[in-house]
Amino acid sequence: MLQPGDLVAARGREWIVLGKIAEDLLRVRPLSGSEEDAITIAPALEATPVSQARFAPPTTDQLDTQDAARLLADALRLSLRRGAGPFRSAAHLGVEPRAYQLVPLLMALRLEVKRLLIADDVGIGKTVEAGMILRELMDRGEVDRFAVLCPPHLVEQWVDELAAKFDIDAVAVTSARARSLERGLALSESIFTAYPFTVVSLDYIKADGRRDEFARACPPFVIVDEAHSCVGGGEKGTQQRYALLQRLAENAERHLLLLTATPHSGDQDAYQRLLGLLHPDLATPDTNEGWRRRLARHFVQRRRPDIQGQWGEDRAFARALSADAPYTLTGAHLTFQEDVLDYCLEVATRADGELARRLAFWGTLALMRCVGSSPAAAASALRNRLAGMAEEGALQPILFDEDEDSFSDTDVEPATAFDPEERVALEALIGRADALAARPTDDPKLRELLRQLKALIAKGARPVVFCRFISTAESVGATLAAEFKKHRIEVVTGRLTPEERRTRVEAMSEALQRILVATDCLAEGINLQGLFDAVIHYDLNWNPTRHQQREGRVDRFGQQSPTVWSVMMFGQNSSIDGAVIEVITSKARRIAQETGVSVPVPEDSASVSAALMQAMLLKSKRPGAQGLLDFGAAAARADTVWRNAEEAVKKSRAIYAQNALRPDEVLPEWQRLRALNGGPDEVARFTRRALTRLNAPLGQEADHWRLHYDRLPQRLAERLEARGLTGTRAITFADDPRPDIQHVGRVHPVVAMLAETLAEGALDPNGLDRAAALGRAGAWRTRAVVRLTTVLLLRLRFTLVTSGRRTLLAEEATALAFAGDEQVIGGAEALALLEAEASGNLEPTVIARQIDRALTAIDTHDAAIRAYAADRAAALGHDHDRVKAATRGEGATTDVFPVLPADVIGLYVLVPEAN
Repeated sequence: MLQPGDLVAARGREWIVLGKIAEDLLRVRPLSGSEEDAITIAPALEATPVSQARFAPPTTDQLDTQDAARLLADALRLSLRRGAGPFRSAAHLGVEPRAYQLVPLLMALRLEVKRLLIADDVGIGKTVEAGMILRELMDRGEVDRFAVLCPPHLVEQWVDELAAKFDIDAVAVTSARARSLERGLALSESIFTAYPFTVVSLDYIKADGRRDEFARACPPFVIVDEAHSCVGGGEKGTQQRYALLQRLAENAERHLLLLTATPHSGDQDAYQRLLGLLHPDLATPDTNEGWRRRLARHFVQRRRPDIQGQWGEDRAFARALSADAPYTLTGAHLTFQEDVLDYCLEVATRADGELARRLAFWGTLALMRCVGSSPAAAASALRNRLAGMAEEGALQPILFDEDEDSFSDTDVEPATAFDPEERVALEALIGRADALAARPTDDPKLRELLRQLKALIAKGARPVVFCRFISTAESVGATLAAEFKKHRIEVVTGRLTPEERRTRVEAMSEALQRILVATDCLAEGINLQGLFDAVIHYDLNWNPTRHQQREGRVDRFGQQSPTVWSVMMFGQNSSIDGAVIEVITSKARRIAQETGVSVPVPEDSASVSAALMQAMLLKSKRPGAQGLLDFGAAAARADTVWRNAEEAVKKSRAIYAQNALRPDEVLPEWQRLRALNGGPDEVARFTRRALTRLNAPLGQEADHWRLHYDRLPQRLAERLEARGLTGTRAITFADDPRPDIQHVGRVHPVVAMLAETLAEGALDPNGLDRAAALGRAGAWRTRAVVRLTTVLLLRLRFTLVTSGRRTLLAEEATALAFAGDEQVIGGAEALALLEAEASGNLEPTVIARQIDRALTAIDTHDAAIRAYAADRAAALGHDHDRVKAATRGEGATTDVFPVLPADVIGLYVLVPEAN
């Protein structure tokens, strides 16, 4: 009976059995082919009976050099995708994970149904952590379909990350692309059954009709990014998202990963809804030990200090330096701000009734916020008011930077209610705002920005200037373009589509000197750490979490600069900024320092808005302004809601914070993972050698290489062109390069295809370009041995039987070295003999004689090869048991069996150098 790992002959060639799809169907891969070449056959229907086969050893007409031997060893190692170790996904990873990033994976492995809330800090690497879990389950055969649900501006980023870091080609499902994906499908077919791997826009899928369709066809594995946006308040969009997730969670067998940097933002009900998606028992808060233990199995949350301290990852992140940059309003700018406040107060005093008064307060704060941002934003907001464009229901989320929906929807200057009696006053204020906007260099705020930028640039920094409103960003960008003529200046706002934003940012990589001006549409979605290392907050955040999100675009895992800077600007004599600092910023900073958590404005925004108005009036320079409106104990009420928010955060940290796994439980597995299938050094070594062999050598630059795709052999070049890889590209083998340099890891198409091509060329030299046909035998003189030594390059195959239910194929590339009939060394030590530089060549006749002698003796090594394969199977079994112990797994077993005989891929004779 055929089993995974067996060699069979069918259709005139040899195949490796990958597994049984059904009793009468086999999944097979060509012996000299890749996973992409796998097919399904029905042995009973084959014209020629399927028979077992044996891999042929090398012959004397397949001789080659030591360089070819090294290439073949690396090609075999890098082409194998079915690792035998406890981390089956290791061979598919295009990123080198940090030890702390393995914690969610180990936690997931201990759960029968993988349901986790991964709540690590901004920039720590939640995407990598989730992707590793997904890739592992795919390679274990437990998942064959998945969907990632995320905000629309994150769709392309997820598609790119899955391809580059996890060797997964997913389809983007958005409002713009759904129609083309549906074209040609049968009426009974869904996008989510036709395409097994999807990244889906939450805005697209939340609608009632689509939600039902998705729920019916939903894959067994779902990742939800920015999960906090699905469980918040009463907005319709949030309710729709939560209804979708509730329905998905009702299937108790569905794997569900929830990702968010802000799991608890002060809203206890929203937090409990989030936990309830993990398990119904967690929806109701409790403090008993059993409830806490259950939560600890599903919840992992680490802050930056946890990573740097407990996990010793000081070098994983840049050193963060922050500073305040106060400026002083003078002259016309100070007078204009006070006059707009007077105008707003007149409007507020005329308001009749509680609702009208509250809307007047919000309208006042919205206008004053624009005035504090820039004269351009003030002019735009005043014009919007004059045009009667008010959308009163939308004022609160814009005013307090609520982020239930895409940030790009909230950087337009808000409109406020308009009374016809105000026309003359409004038109006069608009004229003054336009006049101030026309003289940007007179603006004290803008002058301070220029001073801060020059200081940062002198330190070698590459800054991002974050503004609150579109008009402000465009005005600032125009001024900077005139001031910094040698820099590339770009402005990115919500006027651009997500694709246009990404293109504009990535195009900046061509300039060595660059400054980006952006609104909060870039506070999520596009990682900026490759191009920038400094953030200037031109406008104060009224929601403190936005401050963190802005900085998290550059201060995150993968930042190459040793230092990142953040600068917060504010008007020290501005009634607007002074009120915000007093009522919001200072209180949020204190909570963050004491708890390690950045909290948004409390849900009782009415108390906060009243306190803002009161503080603004108290800080006004106009005599009598303080007595125009009576806010009573507004400041005290605001203090109370902040204290409540702080207590909620402290309580949640005390109850929910836990250390899922200790470093000493994870670090050994991390070390084995790094060494398992070849890291960045091995990838770089192989790629350089392979391209030189194919007459397309890399060009070396100061900090990167240049890869010439158009110089590759035709068949290989065509395959890469189909993946969009043509011309000449700047590449590096180091993780997280800047955007203009492409990272090349073991799953990058050029590495994968080179490895497959060279391995296949050795096994089937007539099937490919002659340049790729490596020989499988050779001999040379070396000082690395003292006796005549034969090195056998082996491909070992194993079957992994998991919990008695699933049989999987695993492969491993290794080597054994023999001196006479005695096995000397094996594994990495034997492979290292091939790397030791030859001390001299041998005559062709001597090489042929040595290879003939070694081939004659190859059968005498069979017992040693079998024993080594059995030992490796036992060691791999122990590795699986050790990981099971580390994850406290119960009942899950993995039995490892060698599939014999092993394949002798290469045979090399090392002749000791005579003294």
